[in-house]
Amino acid sequence: MDGVTAATALGLALGAGADLLLGDPRRGHPVAGFGTTALALERRTWRNSRAAGAAHVVLLTGAAAALGAMLDRRTRRHAPARVLTTAAATWAVLGGTSLGRAATTMQRALEAGDLPAARAALPALAGRDPRELGEAELARATVESVAENTSDAAVAPLFWGAVAGIPGLLAYRAVNTLDAMIGHRSPRYERFGWAAARLDDGANWLPARMSAALTVACAPLVGGSARGALRVWLRDGAAHPSPNSGRCEAAAAGALGLRLGGRNVYGTRVEVRPVLGDGRSPTATDIPRAVRLSRAVWTAAAILAATGRLLRR
Repeated sequence: MDGVTAATALGLALGAGADLLLGDPRRGHPVAGFGTTALALERRTWRNSRAAGAAHVVLLTGAAAALGAMLDRRTRRHAPARVLTTAAATWAVLGGTSLGRAATTMQRALEAGDLPAARAALPALAGRDPRELGEAELARATVESVAENTSDAAVAPLFWGAVAGIPGLLAYRAVNTLDAMIGHRSPRYERFGWAAARLDDGANWLPARMSAALTVACAPLVGGSARGALRVWLRDGAAHPSPNSGRCEAAAAGALGLRLGGRNVYGTRVEVRPVLGDGRSPTATDIPRAVRLSRAVWTAAAILAATGRLLRR
């Protein structure tokens, strides 16, 4: 094992610890800055064309990867700088703790019977139209978002950090941010956002399945069912329209003994998602269980990422 490998592994562990303890930076978040830059560039690059969208994605993702490669080269011979830079990059791209905090905000509003506050809290978790949603649908949306975004916000960046170090961390977050901005279906982004959505699907294929496997492994730690998580993941995961989200949501549904899926409204678009799981519908009391499961999954992923990096030569 060389010093670079050890420093990168330690940086991944410290960055994950920083997210666990602190959550996202309150101001000046680098990912928000990237999003602002991407939006400004989109005003110049947008065309109703897949080729234009692909060029937009390649330019921004390439810039993030190039920045990561520069930082990688400059810290290669300086272990303390390598540790600190990797830790800062890891902390910047992770969002596991902030995901849990957003879900807890929803839980408190629902338990207080404050539907307007609960509806106002939903956009921090999911892109659904909250205006007509009641307590049951808001609780379901929250549990589904926690299950899906455990992979996107934490497991996937840790995976790519273990595989490719600082460039992997920054490039993955660029891909995932662009998917959130332009990868959804709408008249404006149907063609322009196609490349962002497909690239995000590819980048999350392995991490999503890792998240489902870790959900099986971690379910007993939060009073859930490993057997149920595995059964529902294998049975229902592929029924979801997303090649990745369904695996995470199905495993969580089985682990927690819940039933997820149903009718979702996104602006003018309505989707009826398949049912995942055999249990009851989620309520506000299930949100803390989902958050605890999420935290266990991505903490395990952080341990695996650091250990996997240490095992590299």
